Amino acid sequence: MEWVWTLAAIVAAYLIGSLSFAVNVSRLFGIADPRSYGSKNPGATNVLRSGHRGAAVLTLALDALKGYVPVLLALLYAPQWDLPEWTAGAVGLAAFVGHLWPVFFRFAGGKGVATAAGVLMAFNPVLGLATLLTWAIVAGFMRYSSLASIVAAAFAPFFQMLMWGTEPILPFIIVMSLLLVWRHEGNIRKLLGGTESRLGHKAPSPAGTTPASHSRSQRKGH
Repeated sequence: MEWVWTLAAIVAAYLIGSLSFAVNVSRLFGIADPRSYGSKNPGATNVLRSGHRGAAVLTLALDALKGYVPVLLALLYAPQWDLPEWTAGAVGLAAFVGHLWPVFFRFAGGKGVATAAGVLMAFNPVLGLATLLTWAIVAGFMRYSSLASIVAAAFAPFFQMLMWGTEPILPFIIVMSLLLVWRHEGNIRKLLGGTESRLGHKAPSPAGTTPASHSRSQRKGH
């Protein structure tokens, strides 16, 4: 029966990861759908481009929590239910994959930076903080969120190997890091071409309106 509970935990984590807080928080605050402006990525960085910092901070926190909470629960209860040692790693990857390909949003999701950070923090707070510090240093100096995310993702598996060795979570961290870098393919091209937006850049978008009101204004203009 252990494999049934392990599979159930993985599926539940994927479904939690599939919740797009960037879209839902934007609706709550009455601002435009993040998929309609800027990078069109449903994530906290793009929500910040709307000019609404409160919505961006809330999106960031909720996206991180949907990675953190499932892993924390797996770490707490997997030993009690005699689940495999790798269960927490699989649960964390499932939550991350849910953000990338959410079943509730036609499998069109974000890049998973905040969710990955939440997963790493649950795996090991020191690992999570080291990765976040890497992100902050690169972002602070270069002012590119995408570049900071790519560098932090590349360093995360090395931090794990250098400080804690090849624990059962390592393969899942590697897969998560590779997926995160791959999801930034477009950003890499923009960085090389010098067209990537810097942190704090406000997108030319209908930020103060809801998607519905924006479409009404477009119809009036035709």
